[in-house]
Amino acid sequence: MTYLGQSLKRAEDPRLITGQGSFVDDINLPGMLHVAVLRSIHAHALINSVDTAAARSSPGVALVLTSKDIAGVLRDVPSGDGIYDDKVEHIEAPQHPVLARNKVCYVGQPVAMVAAETSYQARDALELIQVDYEMLPAVVDTINAANEPGIPIHEETGTNVGIRVRHSGGDLDSAFAQADRIVSGSYHVQRLAPSPMENRGVAADFQAQEGMLTVWDSTQRPHGVRNYLSQILDLPENQVRVLASDVGGGFGEKGCMFPEEIAVPYLSKTLGRPVKWVEDRQENMVSFHGRGHTAEMEAAVTNDGVILGVRVRIYVDLGAYFYLSTPAAPTLASERLVGPYKTPAMSVDVLGVITNKAPTGAYRGAGGPEAAFCMERTVDLVAQELGMDPADVRRKNLIGPDAFPYHTPTGVTYDSGDYEKVFDRALELAEYPAWRERSNQANQPNAPLIGVGLAAVTKGSGAHGARRTDHARVVISQAGLVSVYSGVSPHGQGTETTFTQIVSDELGVTPADVETFHSDTLLFPTGGGTGASRGITVGGSTVYTVLQVAREKLVRIAAHLLECPPADVAMREGRIFRKATPSSSIPFSQVAAAAYNEELLPPDVEPGLEFNAAYTLPDNPYAFGTHVAVVEVGRDNGAVKILKYVAVHDAGRILNPLLAEGQVHGAFAQGLGQALMEGMEF
Repeated sequence: MTYLGQSLKRAEDPRLITGQGSFVDDINLPGMLHVAVLRSIHAHALINSVDTAAARSSPGVALVLTSKDIAGVLRDVPSGDGIYDDKVEHIEAPQHPVLARNKVCYVGQPVAMVAAETSYQARDALELIQVDYEMLPAVVDTINAANEPGIPIHEETGTNVGIRVRHSGGDLDSAFAQADRIVSGSYHVQRLAPSPMENRGVAADFQAQEGMLTVWDSTQRPHGVRNYLSQILDLPENQVRVLASDVGGGFGEKGCMFPEEIAVPYLSKTLGRPVKWVEDRQENMVSFHGRGHTAEMEAAVTNDGVILGVRVRIYVDLGAYFYLSTPAAPTLASERLVGPYKTPAMSVDVLGVITNKAPTGAYRGAGGPEAAFCMERTVDLVAQELGMDPADVRRKNLIGPDAFPYHTPTGVTYDSGDYEKVFDRALELAEYPAWRERSNQANQPNAPLIGVGLAAVTKGSGAHGARRTDHARVVISQAGLVSVYSGVSPHGQGTETTFTQIVSDELGVTPADVETFHSDTLLFPTGGGTGASRGITVGGSTVYTVLQVAREKLVRIAAHLLECPPADVAMREGRIFRKATPSSSIPFSQVAAAAYNEELLPPDVEPGLEFNAAYTLPDNPYAFGTHVAVVEVGRDNGAVKILKYVAVHDAGRILNPLLAEGQVHGAFAQGLGQALMEGMEF
C-alpha cells in the first residue's frame, strides 16, 4: 500500500479528544507557585511609583516582582531586529521590557508580577499593588504618526516610524503615462486577535543541584525559546530543556517570545521552586495582535482591463514594541502585493508605525492576506470602473503557465503553476456565470441582495533565513520500530500523521511501526519550529532526506541477506523481497536485527541504524488558489447568509487530502471571522 496521498485520520486525535493531552496547565508539580500579572490600564503613561508593600505581606505570596527587581539582571524580550536586514531599508526596533520601566506604552503591558501558593492568592495580591500613573498623549492613528512627526513614543528611537520597506521594479513612470485611466482606492485591514484555543502559558522548574532548568511552554518554537533563555538566564543550552508537548493552536502568535516566558523561568531559578503562569482570555486579547494595515493604491490600466503598473503605500500599525515576528508582516506584504498578476511595474512603500497599542506580528499568513485583500479590491475597482466582469479582468492579467519561473517587480520568484487552470476550475465549480446573472437580477425592492466575490491569491511557504533549514534523526531498533525525531513543533497541523506516512512509504513499513518525537529540546537539540507553513515544506523534506540515507543502508543489508543486487530489492508493508519474487520475502524486522549483527552485514557496512540529516529549502515555493463566495445580504437587517463557497488550490503534492482540506476549512473560518465579525478597535 502507498500511504502518501491517502486520507489517513490524524494519529494524534484519539489521545487529544479523550483528554490525554498534556498542555501547560496540566503541569502540576509539588510546591508549585502560581503567577499573576498586573497589567497597564492605560495606553501611555509615566509610572511615578509602584507600591507593593501590601501585596508582599498578602497571604501565600512568595515574591512580588517589578522592573526595579530585575534591573541589570534580565535583558529585554528578543525582538525581530536583524532578522529581515536583507529586506528592509530602515528599522528602529524598540525592545519590550519584561516589566514596564518608568512608563507604560499600551493597555495590557506587564507592570508587576506576583508569585503565590495559589492562583487565587496571586490575583488577590495584585489588587493590593498601587501604581501612580501620569497620563501621556497616546499615538493611535498610524497615518498621522507617519506623516506628521511628533514626540516619539520611545525617545531612543527618535521616530515613530519603526520600519520602512521599499520595493520597485519595471518602468512605473512609463506605465502611468501610457495608461488610459488611473484607478485608486484606500483599504483598511483591521487588527485581529489570533485567540488560539489554548491561551499562552509557561511553567518552569529549576533544579539547583543539577543546574537544570525545565520549561513547559505553549510555543511554536521550543528550540528558539531554549536558545534565548540560555542567553538571558546565563545557562548553557544543554542545561535548559523546553517542552511544548501539546499546543492548542498558535496561528503565529506563539511564534514570538513574550515577557512571561522570561519571567517565569527566572522566578523558578530565583525561588528554587516550580512556577506556573497561564493567562486568561482577556489577557490574551490585549497582549498580541495581527494585521492592522492601511493601504493607498493606484493602478495604471488600459480601457480593456490590462494592468500596466501599480503604486502602493502601506501604513502598518506595529504597536508599542517589536516582538520576533513584528517585522514579518510588513516585509512579506510588500513582496506579495503583486499576487498572481503579470504586473509589469510596481512600486511599494511600507511604513511600519510605532503606536500605543499591543505589539503586532505574524498571524495566519503574515502579510499575505493583507496584501491579497488590497490587490483583489483594486482589481475589483478596475472592473467596476471599466464596466467589466471581475473574472474577465483577473483572467486577462493572470500570469500564464509558460511564464514560469516568474520574477515579480517586488523581487519574488514564483517557481511554477497553472493559474488559469485553477481559476477556471473554481469558476466552473461555483457556477459563476449563473450566480452573476442572479446577482444582477436581484434588484427587486423586497428581494435580498446577492453578491458574488472572487479572490485569486499566491502563498509562499518555508520561512526566512536560518529557518529555511531544519534537521531530523531516524533511529531504527533491532525489532524494526522506526523512531523519527524532528525540529518542527506542531500545534494542530497533523505533523505526526504526515511524517508517519512519509516514513511508511520510504522504508516500506506500516504506520504502526513508526513513532515521532518533537517539541522537546532534550530529545532533539535543533529545530526551527512550526510557522510560515514550513512544517511539511521544510520539516517534511528534512525527514524525507534522512530517510533516503536510511533506505540506502537497509537496501544494502537486505540485498546481502537475499543474495541479490540492491537494485532488485523492494520494501513494502513491513516485508522486504526481490522484485521478481515478491511472494518470497523476509520481515523488515529481520533486516533491522541484522544491522546490529556484524556477522550478518555486508563488507564495509557499519553496524547500527541511526541516521541524521539536514535540509535547506533553496527558495520559498509559491502555491496558488482561487476562492469564490456567493452571499445573500438582507436589505432590512444586513444579515449575511453564505449560499455557496468554492476554494480551489494548486498546492503541489498533497500528502494527506483530509488534513489539507482541514487546513483550508480552518483558514476559511478565520477569514470569515475577519470579514464579518472580528476586529480590535482603538
